[in-house]
Amino acid sequence: MARLALNKSTLNKEGRKVKAYQKFVPALDLKRKQLLAARSATELLLKQQQKQLLEIEQQVKSQLTMLPNFQGRVDQLIKIQSIEIEQVNLVGIRLPELKSLDIVQEPYSCLASEHWLDHLTALLKQQVTLEIEQQLINKRLECLNHGLQKTTQRLNLFDKVLIPQARQNIRKIQISLADAERAGVVRAKIAKRKRMDLPL
Repeated sequence: MARLALNKSTLNKEGRKVKAYQKFVPALDLKRKQLLAARSATELLLKQQQKQLLEIEQQVKSQLTMLPNFQGRVDQLIKIQSIEIEQVNLVGIRLPELKSLDIVQEPYSCLASEHWLDHLTALLKQQVTLEIEQQLINKRLECLNHGLQKTTQRLNLFDKVLIPQARQNIRKIQISLADAERAGVVRAKIAKRKRMDLPL
């Protein structure tokens, strides 16, 4: 680290640094609060979706008790036709969001199939939609946590390191300049006294 020059130009420079750093702190704090709010909302949404998935599972268990006897493959009843994910900007952080999801029912014979397959297919569509949304929500949480960590680190850097360091430098310079001024006054008085004591 370069040695601190104890002069007025350095004092002005350190003063400008403190003012500049103090401008960043409120913006970073606001960004941190927005990210915290977004993370809380996302966590709540994740819990709601987990609850919905559990409800679908309970519905299948209670309403479709004949499912274990089904001869076909359940995973072949529906197919994801298309999925579109977009990026949403939240205070400089890009978050994934589901734009569109198209799930189609695979054709099957209504006469040769069990009557409850329509209900099962509807539940499967709901389940797949929720699972895809859940994956995106987990990715959003990951991005939000990373962004929150970086913002908090920056905020701490300005608030707990750079600003106190610049203020400490200002104090050192002010003390040094005050000492130099006092020493100058004392030297001037001594010089004046010596001149007065000199015989003409």
